[in-house]
Amino acid sequence: MSLTWENVVRLATELPEVAESTSYRAPALKVSGKSFARLRTEAEGGLALRCEMTEKHALLASGDPAFYTTGHYDGYPYILIDLDRVDTEQLRELLDAAWWLAAPAKLRKTRDRGTAG
Repeated sequence: MSLTWENVVRLATELPEVAESTSYRAPALKVSGKSFARLRTEAEGGLALRCEMTEKHALLASGDPAFYTTGHYDGYPYILIDLDRVDTEQLRELLDAAWWLAAPAKLRKTRDRGTAG
């Protein structure tokens, strides 16, 4: 099943304090004002999602066609995702990880307490 930006927003807004916004004049998702996902409107399209560099390298090395990069993103902690090819549950996990990287420590701690019980 092909995912849309609306699907991405629905998944991301399950996380605390996520807001739909814009970044570089494109639809984006932010937590506490910090961007962690952006719909790319450039020629290649896709979703630019914040991640750790080790995760980016692992996703690219996996050979999964849902994950790619361009020269513009070399050296940056963002993975590009083809929404026509990505698995919904894997995207949910990646959104959660991206949220964690962007969210302030206080919000992460609140979430930990909320899910620990």
